[in-house]
Amino acid sequence: MILTVTLNAALDITYRVPRLRPHATNRITEVSERPGGKGLNVARVLAALGHRTVATGFAGGGTGEALRALLAETAVTDALVPVGGATRRTVAVADTATGDTTQLNEPGPVVTPTEWDTFLGTYRELLGEAQAVALCGSLPPGVPVDVYARLTRAARSAGVPVLLDTSGEPLRRGLAARPDLAKPNADELAALTGSTEPLRAARGARRRGAHAVAASLGPAGMLAVTAAGAWQAAPPRQIAGNPTGAGDSAVAGLLSGLVEELSWPERLTRAVALSAATVRAPAAGEFDAATYEELLRTVKVAAPSPEGRSA
Repeated sequence: MILTVTLNAALDITYRVPRLRPHATNRITEVSERPGGKGLNVARVLAALGHRTVATGFAGGGTGEALRALLAETAVTDALVPVGGATRRTVAVADTATGDTTQLNEPGPVVTPTEWDTFLGTYRELLGEAQAVALCGSLPPGVPVDVYARLTRAARSAGVPVLLDTSGEPLRRGLAARPDLAKPNADELAALTGSTEPLRAARGARRRGAHAVAASLGPAGMLAVTAAGAWQAAPPRQIAGNPTGAGDSAVAGLLSGLVEELSWPERLTRAVALSAATVRAPAAGEFDAATYEELLRTVKVAAPSPEGRSA
């Protein structure tokens, strides 16, 4: 079983408009709702890949009920912990003319100390069955900023590999607990290390504690720096569409590759193929199967150049 943690789960709402016009009335042509938050997106992709997946975190209020009802329609097992506050909503406005997406994210419910203790008990129990765990996303109000460091240490004490995907101070603190893999994007890496050169920044993140770092580089693919070496994988062409959730699909590719004991080049190939295939899908947590199968055959993996581009 693979465990995903989404402390700040969300009900993802996607609006599609023919063309987004600021300061004007926009007519919506399509609305969709899905369970969201980074870890839940990861869980849905893992389940689609055939892995038994359990999702934990927090859910509350009417929005939380709606999220759980939608999650029940998937192959993901719901182990979310109830809270008194309302689960947040995230709204994506997709401009079908340009392919651009505007994202609006609510902050999330305040988590009380009692609710946090209940979650910790659930988390430790689930670790007993887990082959790997993904700690993903932002923190809701009331949760300590060093929480990912604590959860990483608990997983490592249980002998469970940890993938960390967050940003800012939670990332900085989490790295000190030595996760098996950190998955920042290029901006998060730069904010962490002060370097905008991806290879140098990824090495800097490893020095801060991560055993391996896999950095999302947008259309340039993904760069991995590990104790065994460094690689970069890139799609053969730029994929047009909605990039929301592409990084979460990359996490699912990396985590499934870890559990299946794939080589690093194979993990990167899968992660990049899933990420690009998600750009072609209607929403986060999904991927276009035909695009995925094509890219599994055509993604190129090579040693990175000093600038972090394919050599």
